[in-house]
Amino acid sequence: MNIKPIRTEQDYELALKRVESLMDAEVGTEDFDELEVLTTLIENYEAKHYDIDVPDPIEAIKFRMEQEGLRQKDLVKIFGNKVRVSEVLNKKRRLTLDMIRNINRDLHIPFESLLNRYELESA
Repeated sequence: MNIKPIRTEQDYELALKRVESLMDAEVGTEDFDELEVLTTLIENYEAKHYDIDVPDPIEAIKFRMEQEGLRQKDLVKIFGNKVRVSEVLNKKRRLTLDMIRNINRDLHIPFESLLNRYELESA
């Protein structure tokens, strides 16, 4: 295993190619160890060089709904009633602090995602 720090875009591309070739490595092997180390280096490089925008709060909710197979009616206990669920998901109404707390508790969406500003749709 000959691993170097990832300092340039070229180093990054080479590391990605190497990781791709190691994806089938078996746990406990030297190749698997290399895969883990390279993955950590890649994540570190990406964190420093690629901005990842936090999603719009409503898009984060919709994404979690999709992940969990939830429908709008499943969110009534979080939002209070069907109309409010529809208004929030269609960006006609803003999230309240209570809604944000409930979403975090019930859907496990981080506060950081829920507190971002978003534009309401005009009527």
